[in-house]
Formats: sequence, C-alpha cells, structure tokens
Amino acid sequence: MSGKPYQWVDETVEEMGARFGIRATEKLLDEQTPYQHLEVWRTQHWGNLMRLDGVMMLSSLENFVYHEMMSHPALQTHAAPRHVVIIGGGDCGTLTEVLKHREVESVVQIDIDEAVTRAAERFFPELTAHNDDPRVDLRFEDGVAWMRNAPTASVDVIIVDSTDPIGPGTGLFGPDFLADCHRVLRDDGIMVGQSESPFYHMPLMIDYHRAMRDAGFAERRSLLFPQPVYPGGSITGTLARKTGSLDEIRPLAADVATRFYRSELHRGLLAIPPFMQEALGDV
Repeated sequence: MSGKPYQWVDETVEEMGARFGIRATEKLLDEQTPYQHLEVWRTQHWGNLMRLDGVMMLSSLENFVYHEMMSHPALQTHAAPRHVVIIGGGDCGTLTEVLKHREVESVVQIDIDEAVTRAAERFFPELTAHNDDPRVDLRFEDGVAWMRNAPTASVDVIIVDSTDPIGPGTGLFGPDFLADCHRVLRDDGIMVGQSESPFYHMPLMIDYHRAMRDAGFAERRSLLFPQPVYPGGSITGTLARKTGSLDEIRPLAADVATRFYRSELHRGLLAIPPFMQEALGDV
C-alpha cells in the first residue's frame, strides 16, 4: 500500500446477491448528462475507470478484451466488411479496433450521449486517437431511430456496443430494433450485440436469441469471454448472420495488432459451453 487515501467504488447486483469493487484514489469526473450519471475514477491498479448510472463500463487495464471481441469476430466472419455501423460505443474503443481493418471503407457510429465520447477523449485518449480518421462519421443521436430510418441492404456489419438494457440502452435489445438491423444488413450481413452474462442474465440472453431468430437471422452464436470489471467476470457477444455459416472465419491480417483476439481463440469460442447450449435450447 502506498499510504494514499482510497475508497472502494463498487457495483451491486441485488438480484444475484453480488457486489464487485475496485479501489480508487480520486474521482476525476462526476457529471449528470441528459441521459445518465457519468463518472470517471482514478484507481490504484486498474488505471482510469468509467461508470454509467453506477454500472462499471471499462477500465484502462482490461478494456481491450471487450473491444476486440465486439469487433474482430464479426469482421473476420464477413468476407468483405466495407461498410460498418456501430450503435453505442461512445468510448470509441470498438471503433478503434474496427479501423485497424484496411478493407473497411466507412464506419458510422451512433451514440446518444456525446458526453461519454468527450470523457473518453479526456481520460481514455488511447481509445479516441483515431476519431478523425476520414472513414469515420460520428453521430450523437438515437441509435434506434437511426436504424429505423437507415436504407435497406446498405450495411455489411452492425456492431451493437450497448450498455445494459436500462436507461438509454433499453431499446437496443428489443425485437423491433433487431428486425431493423436485419433489414439494413445486406444479404451476407452480420451483426454482433453485447448480450450480457450467462451467469447473471440468462433470461435476457434467451430473449435476445429469440428476437434475433424472429427477425430472420439464420444462425446465432453467443461467444463467452472474460471481462474483469463486469458482474460475474465474463460477458457474451452474440453473433448473428442473415445467410451462411458463422463457422467461416478469415485469417486475421498480419497488420491487425491484437492483445486478446486471435483466429484460433475465435474458433474455440464458437463451441458454446454445454450449460449455455442447454439453456438456449432450440431458440
């Protein structure tokens, strides 16, 4: 211990009787945006930590795992991902990963809360360093409404980098939004959505798969991966494809630098654990 004063910043999940905490030394930002309560803390071991409405979003230490897994699996499954849309993703970490792919010609990112991006620019600059890339179109508006009005068959990959299904993130888990995603994707299109923890939120995952199925997605697979600052220490990203197989994975280009994702890991994670397969059943 350094002898400096500290306090515990924690997240409680009442329905699971669980609490997770990180030791922090200073609050760097405390802002009530038009949409949510935004905080950034300096911690002893995790770098900077962002919370929204008391829920931990990311830390400097481990955010690369989430951002890589929300981008590369979908991009590596698509044969030619030229036009990408990110819904949410205000911290811009997923955007940074998408931009590593040379074949991507355009990325539209739509997040309702501009304050999250401005906070990331101040406290997580490594995630926003490429926001001025000419391929990027940053929009601060309602992602559900944007998708509703987007042209049919105009996008190759949709990434739904959402918060939990509370507050601004609620509509991003709904059947109408997922049906719009299916319509906006081209015939070979792929989407991936943040789909919570199978240990804490299995009913939500089942509903998410069911809504994707009902929207017309031919195949769905939830990839389970570690995420230390989230409840339960893990989370899933659910891939869905309009046509074809999710088992088709292109080799990662040599110039795409990653710290967690690799093709071999991706193939392994497609083998859904039996407890998840049993719960999801024929959904």
